[in-house]
Amino acid sequence: MITFENIEQFNSQEPTVVTIGTFDGVHVGHRKIINRLTASAKANNLKSTILTFFPHPRMVLQQNTDLKLITTLSEKKSILEKTGLDQLFVHPFTREFSRLSALEFVRDILVEKLNAKKVIIGYDHRFGRNRTATIKDLIEFGSLFNFEVEQISAEEIDEVSISSTKIRNALNEGDIHTANTYLGYEFMLNGTIVKGKGLGRQIEFPTANLQIEENYKLIPKNGVYVVRSSIENRTIYGMMNIGVNPTVNGTQRTIEVHFFNLEKDLYGQQFQIDLLTRLRDETRFDSLDALREQLKKDKKNALAHIEKREI
Repeated sequence: MITFENIEQFNSQEPTVVTIGTFDGVHVGHRKIINRLTASAKANNLKSTILTFFPHPRMVLQQNTDLKLITTLSEKKSILEKTGLDQLFVHPFTREFSRLSALEFVRDILVEKLNAKKVIIGYDHRFGRNRTATIKDLIEFGSLFNFEVEQISAEEIDEVSISSTKIRNALNEGDIHTANTYLGYEFMLNGTIVKGKGLGRQIEFPTANLQIEENYKLIPKNGVYVVRSSIENRTIYGMMNIGVNPTVNGTQRTIEVHFFNLEKDLYGQQFQIDLLTRLRDETRFDSLDALREQLKKDKKNALAHIEKREI
């Protein structure tokens, strides 16, 4: 897959089949559309192409939005890389871009830049300034500019929309099983390991503090999770706490991971943490000793879950 960060400097010399969308999460419903895109590309000797935008349009057009995304831009690219897609365009979304008329968008972007010979799009897709143009208009533009339009059915579009909503709701409720089922893979957090207060080491459960750069990334409900990562090509399991450390009167939300069977300086390293299941809510304990005893139980439960997964 070749990724382009701006469409303005690009003119495709090869004909393409294009779909357009945010593809947040690149979940099971999205991948059905992408599979249709790549199959159509192979059958018609076209380049399979996704046109997406960053920032998310709602972040630009709705200034007070508290929108959180399932995947960061880099995570989305990584997942799309595995789908067999030929080309990904991540065009900067601005207010100026949003004011393109439907004709300008089709003529200047789809036809002149992307050389689209086929567009696969949802039946309810709207585009152009104020999103006034419909798929009917797109079909008419297709006749004018010589490209085919294939509609994605209402059922498939509803499936995509429902999946995205259910994933966000599930993550906000700590329901990792449901989120992972709709995603088709384990929900991930990517960040850098930074120094914490060292509390974990005091109670025999040293933790690596994960700092996530992207403030728009959706962080699941506070609690204790079973997680997996890869360190030097080795799969490592552990348990992770998302929360404020109420036992020591903490106020700042942190993400702390205790890896099993790992004694290594991880500071400054980039990590992907996959969330496998949720063990419990974050709880305030009467003492550090009580917290330590609970963490021992958490580790036992986590190891039992991991053993069950690997059978």
